[in-house]
Amino acid sequence: MNATTNTMKVKKEVGFAISEYHDVKPIYEKLNKLVKAPLQHIQPDALKNYLNYYDTKCEISKEKYQEAKKYIPGGVQHNLAFSYPFPLTFTKAEGAYLYDIDGNKYIDFLQAGGPTILGSNFPAVRDKCIELIETCGPSTGLLHEYEIKLAKLICEYYPSVEQFRMLGSGTESVMGALRLARVKTGKRKVIKVGGAYHGWSDQMVYDLRIPGTKFFDAKGIPFMMHWDTQAVPPNDIEALERTLKWNRFRGGTAAVLLEPIGPESGTYPVYKQYCADVRALCDKYDALLIFDEVVSAFRIGMSGAQGYFDVKPDLTIFGKIVAGGYPAAGGIGGRADLMDGLAAGLAGGKSGKKVKVGGTMAANPLSSCAGYYTLQEIIKNNACEKAGQAGDKLTKGLNNLIDQYELPFVAYNQGSVCHLETAGTLFEKIEILKINSVLKRIFERKKLMEEYGAAYMAEGIVTLAGSRLYMSMATTDEVVEDALHRFENVFKNVQKTL
Repeated sequence: MNATTNTMKVKKEVGFAISEYHDVKPIYEKLNKLVKAPLQHIQPDALKNYLNYYDTKCEISKEKYQEAKKYIPGGVQHNLAFSYPFPLTFTKAEGAYLYDIDGNKYIDFLQAGGPTILGSNFPAVRDKCIELIETCGPSTGLLHEYEIKLAKLICEYYPSVEQFRMLGSGTESVMGALRLARVKTGKRKVIKVGGAYHGWSDQMVYDLRIPGTKFFDAKGIPFMMHWDTQAVPPNDIEALERTLKWNRFRGGTAAVLLEPIGPESGTYPVYKQYCADVRALCDKYDALLIFDEVVSAFRIGMSGAQGYFDVKPDLTIFGKIVAGGYPAAGGIGGRADLMDGLAAGLAGGKSGKKVKVGGTMAANPLSSCAGYYTLQEIIKNNACEKAGQAGDKLTKGLNNLIDQYELPFVAYNQGSVCHLETAGTLFEKIEILKINSVLKRIFERKKLMEEYGAAYMAEGIVTLAGSRLYMSMATTDEVVEDALHRFENVFKNVQKTL
């Protein structure tokens, strides 16, 4: 199952988001210091003022949340939507900004969880989608030409992708890719890099977010669902080889699954040669290599993180960006000799073995149209590189503020994916014999993250859980400068604890 059997294709590129790859050693040194340091809370009076913002400026949002709790578990339908002290109701998204139902304006560093590299609600894409709705409607359940256009474009820009099967989400795509890997290799074991989120299917709710947690989040999932799922620590290539070697006596390894920029969208950064080292081990032990590029595809570059690192996986997972932020977005891409196992009907499948995937709304005309024109506009505007430049400027500015106010916080980025660690929640070390005290510390750090997230929101900045920030082409120098002033307002109100 060696990747070298891929058909050679002319590599196309329009600029990468990463201008210079970071040295991960000093980042982890700073993160370790952050975890060892006392928690740095916002001054009580300042926090009180921030929370007062929600009561005085977000009254309609508060009413909507109270109503939502009656009909929706927890009051929100999506995990990203919840924020402390209550989630705001947003009614308008435009470029680099969001507007809530009370009329307040915010800098949008969530960008729908990452897929809107052009900025929210990009006009050129929106116009094409409206045109399609007026003629075809959003879904027919049948073949549409935009499915072909989108698949062709992805295959043209991704050197490792010879065929593409669109599905409804990243979670579904991971499920399908793992089934495919097992069918094609005849092996069972799947190794993931610990801490990564690869969707919420039964077998992947394992070792989530904090390496070493294993079954901790697997509530309601039978133990046997994880029998063939394994995890190794990020950056530990020796641990990966030990697991691959041991698996030879336990049914073999079907695939190694990883996020090429590091688990949790690069929160755990990997050293630059890591993907190439994993590729070499997969070849050595005859396992498939699967890249989860739900976040990095078309954000790091038009050939994704694999293009930047110049490493070809056997299969690639696509997610939100495939539809440019529009609904029903996901897919699997890879070599043709593997992808024939995903063929619909009686087509393909030379070995006669195919895996079951589906979804009535997968590759619907609206999603395919949105995805195709989103990628066209990314190419046209060199959006990846522009968003990456914004990420570099924001990260540099945040680090200057961290130094100025002598805070233990850590800021780093992979191009347009930026990280601001104030609590270090995901970097707690799991000690089984001291698990109760570890869980208590994790809970305290999560509360601190909520505290900072609330402060940022009150300052007019929308983030992902107060620790991750996605840049877009719409994140101009003016937007970055404005954001840094708002972050400074928070940082200067930190009650420093030594």
